[in-house]
Amino acid sequence: MKKIVYIGCRTTKERNASGKGLKVYSINHDGNWKVVQIINDLINPSYQCFDKDREFLYTVHGDISAVSSFKIDKNTGKLSHLNMVDSGGKNPVFITVNKKNQYIYVASLQGGAVSVLKRNADGSLTNPVFKAVLQGKTKEDISHPHQCVWDKSGKYLIVPAQGRNDGFCEVNVFKSNDDGSLTIVNCHMAGKGDEPRHAAFHDNNKYLYVINEKGNSAAFYIFDENDGSLLHKQEVSTLPKDYEGEGQASAVVIHPNNKFLYVSNRIHDSIAEFEIDECGYLKCNAHTDCMGKTPRFMTFSPDGKQLFVANEDSHTIRIFDVDEKTGKLIFSGKTIETESPVCVVFL
Repeated sequence: MKKIVYIGCRTTKERNASGKGLKVYSINHDGNWKVVQIINDLINPSYQCFDKDREFLYTVHGDISAVSSFKIDKNTGKLSHLNMVDSGGKNPVFITVNKKNQYIYVASLQGGAVSVLKRNADGSLTNPVFKAVLQGKTKEDISHPHQCVWDKSGKYLIVPAQGRNDGFCEVNVFKSNDDGSLTIVNCHMAGKGDEPRHAAFHDNNKYLYVINEKGNSAAFYIFDENDGSLLHKQEVSTLPKDYEGEGQASAVVIHPNNKFLYVSNRIHDSIAEFEIDECGYLKCNAHTDCMGKTPRFMTFSPDGKQLFVANEDSHTIRIFDVDEKTGKLIFSGKTIETESPVCVVFL
């Protein structure tokens, strides 16, 4: 049976991008990828998510203020555009659906907010029905959310936010209400200039890891799903000890066996491999060359045997085999050539 993969990208000159649009690939039993559709009338269709039934795909449009919805053909995986709506803020960078499949949540970096959009019966979206604004240093300023990721219970939304001069470096915890709205229940301030970017939960829903983009570090927290509280336990560098150059930590993923965590480093262009011990603490075992430039995004194959690394500025997706005993990454020899990739999602 063929697998279906959707590849998001950057498309604009402002991003120095050459992306053609939202791509749909099929992968046959031999592992060969084939483009079956390109939707090329889209601006920066970057990050995507499915609804819970995987009948619809949603994408943000980076750098503008829009989100699009698509219906998925169950036989071919091809997409039919349903509608485009307001994202609730400029430059939406992340999108997710709630546990009950009723609402879509969008983090807008320059908009300084997490917006809530209602899903219609046909899979299309409404304009925002609620917006949680992240306040900045003054009433006129904002903090800049870079992600909105659910805890395993689906009750809390974790929102890493960046200061970017006018706001605060912080990790916010929002509780989700029945009407889709959000209530802030906790906020942990990160180090000055750290710029929290992305987060990932261990399956036990107790260990939370937050990546600091400018701090080039991985922070380990204990999360309490009873009240949404966070307890900071550890912070480790994502760069090699002997490296003295610049870096920008980007993506973070936890292997399905919950034994290993991986962080992509832009500029250094590497993948940091961490081992997770039984108490949740991290130990860096190695740094692997990502074999490209600007590894903005990573994801595992559905079976966890391979890691897909999207190298935005070298226009490749490199596929690494994962040693599930040691966590070591080994290049599989397989490369997907595609323009300015920034997201990979498997149907």
